[in-house]
Amino acid sequence: MSEALQDRFAPNNRCFGCGPANEKGLRLKSIVGPDAIEIVCHFTPEPHHLAFGDVLNGGIIGALLDCHSNWTAAYHLMRAQALELPPCTVTADFHVTLKRPTPMDVEVILRARPERIEGDRVIVEAVFEARGKLTATCRGSFVAVKEGHPAFHRW
Repeated sequence: MSEALQDRFAPNNRCFGCGPANEKGLRLKSIVGPDAIEIVCHFTPEPHHLAFGDVLNGGIIGALLDCHSNWTAAYHLMRAQALELPPCTVTADFHVTLKRPTPMDVEVILRARPERIEGDRVIVEAVFEARGKLTATCRGSFVAVKEGHPAFHRW
């Protein structure tokens, strides 16, 4: 699948991090890798994502890792449960470790994969790279929501 998961399954989503319909959002694009396990995203920071000097803001890094990991979970739940559409998932928890400053002037790459699927919960491991160096990591739990939850029909 070369089309971004967000564009294929949630073109009207307005999420700040991953919503294609949010003109002021980050609009990240999560794409299924060739192995159909790893989900990859290429993102180019914009000047207003600056923290200081030539360094990307850590909150932006966290938002990117959160949304990208969430889509990784949704995609893998869809596959594991043989669904036609990914279930709407939300973040139960996520932990970001900033390893080194991430430069602003380059495309960054996010890579995520499920570590474990437990029912409607997925533990996702993700990395954030710039110039071929690891700059941040993330581990989080993402859960499919049920009818009645505010996020149930967000996609």
